[in-house]
Amino acid sequence: MCGIVGYIGAKPASNYLLEGLFRLEYRGYDSAGIAVQSGDTIAVRKKTGRVGQLAELLKASPVTGTHGIGHTRWATHGQPSDNNSHPHTGGNGEVVLVHNGVIENYATLRSQLQELGYVFHSQTDTEVVAHLVAHQLEEELKLGADPDSNATYLRAVELTLKQLKGTYGLGVLFRDKPGLLIAARLGSPLVVGVGKDEHYLASDASPLVGYTDKVVYLNDHEIAMITANSLEILHRDTGSQTPHIRVLEQTASDTELGQFEHYMLKEIFEQPTSIENAFRGRLDDDEATARFGGLNLDPQELRRIDRIVLTACGTSWHAGLVGEYIIEEFARIPVEVEYASELRYRNPPMSERTMVFAITQSGETADTLAAMRECKRKGHPTLAICNVVGSSIAREADGGIYLHAGPEVGVASTKAFTSQVTVLTLLALFMGRIRHLSYPAGQRMIANLRKMPDKIRQTLECHNRVKEIARKYYTAENFLYLGRLHNFPVALEGALKLKEISYIHAEGYPAAEMKHGPIALVDEQTPSVFVVPRCQIYPKVISNMEEVRARRGPIIAIACEGDDKVAELADDVIYVPDVDEYLQPMVTSVPLQLLAYEIALLRGCNVDRPRNLAKSVTVE
Repeated sequence: MCGIVGYIGAKPASNYLLEGLFRLEYRGYDSAGIAVQSGDTIAVRKKTGRVGQLAELLKASPVTGTHGIGHTRWATHGQPSDNNSHPHTGGNGEVVLVHNGVIENYATLRSQLQELGYVFHSQTDTEVVAHLVAHQLEEELKLGADPDSNATYLRAVELTLKQLKGTYGLGVLFRDKPGLLIAARLGSPLVVGVGKDEHYLASDASPLVGYTDKVVYLNDHEIAMITANSLEILHRDTGSQTPHIRVLEQTASDTELGQFEHYMLKEIFEQPTSIENAFRGRLDDDEATARFGGLNLDPQELRRIDRIVLTACGTSWHAGLVGEYIIEEFARIPVEVEYASELRYRNPPMSERTMVFAITQSGETADTLAAMRECKRKGHPTLAICNVVGSSIAREADGGIYLHAGPEVGVASTKAFTSQVTVLTLLALFMGRIRHLSYPAGQRMIANLRKMPDKIRQTLECHNRVKEIARKYYTAENFLYLGRLHNFPVALEGALKLKEISYIHAEGYPAAEMKHGPIALVDEQTPSVFVVPRCQIYPKVISNMEEVRARRGPIIAIACEGDDKVAELADDVIYVPDVDEYLQPMVTSVPLQLLAYEIALLRGCNVDRPRNLAKSVTVE
């Protein structure tokens, strides 16, 4: 949630800040602003709405300077407004800062500062931090601290952080100390980009692409003291740290739209490649198994595992549900799928032979990170299935598996879901082969996985058919999504996609559960989307379709090519290739992604930036 950028160097700061905010807009788009320093003057420009509206403001009222910070907001405290936008000013303008996170004790601090005479102009928790830094700086100067020393300003920030309860990613400028930018992190990600006589700051690596390929990921409780030609990192407990510079492999083309109108559509059509990248180099034909380089557990340790817990949020949780079916089927290990937001506060009985996987696209999801930390604290092997190299979860896990899906910019996740399902299928193969899964069965799984990119390409040919169906149903206000076994999580995911980007109420259920309540919703205005490829209980799903048809409910079916039975029952059919049951979620989810996309377009919704949502949920 929220995006932060910063620049210290010799170039005009506003160019990088504005472009960086455009790249980070998926993290929040309630408002945006920048602060640019020239000498002992800091000019602030901020505006409610999208980053594009800030860009228009800057055309009318430009700023000059080579040092600056910027922010795009997802509101937590205070509704979207110009006053609540970041950056915020502290004291009499001597401190300007941006903040990502939540300060839980802000109300107490606000009251204390008001008693000291500080005047607040916003409803945000962030303004409390700005005033508190200004107050601590004033106190340090009263005690005789050197106003020309960076250490004085660092001390003011350190004293402030000690009083904060909650999470933060901070970027701080000082009116009386030009050329100094201080950043601090606890729970909200920050990355420092290292250039030649210049440094950059961002919430993630995407704004740095094309500017530098050298990055430093800040850890919790670290403070970065940044000038144009120096970077010093200090940890709250251990003091000065040597910056660990990593090479950024992302390229500008990874985040360009190319021929596509929206990122969501681009990412849907990238799935043949992202699925192939997920298994590339991981299929071992000689041993009929999968190979992972980062699990950091030897086969003997893995054989001892008698239970797996998959924890995640949102779309990643749905992928975990698919993984539960596949791992239990092929590896014969009990699997539980937990909402990370609940697991972090529960105390479930978990033996020392339980292995935990945190599933996340961004690697920064606050609930998933907290749940993973809690499981690590209790001594369980804790691994990650993650897309973003260098993210918090990727760095803190005991080991893990990268998706290699490439950047996912659209807020509604698409290619990450199918990549996660691919990796979980590989994990099922791997765990199965070190137990009882036969060599021929492993060979068949490998052969089938290799066919999946082409199967997805075939599936994408349904796009025109999906457009026709979307035009027929886009005015509906309620949808039901129904599936069985491996395709029950697909029904959940299809409903979520529709809710996220079209704002239509939709519910996903196991098809057999319909008659235990949801069938009461069926009427002539409520389409039911059945995910009904050929499977072991295909006749049961057909029976459920008959029940809806008998009540005159419109039926949209996702079915295998050539399925005449479904065509007789459904009002509209979208055909997908016939694949083995455990691989069906990869193909059946694609038309549901396209359906949500096309319906949202017809309703005039912003598919890449749906209201109230942000890509990376870094606050609780």
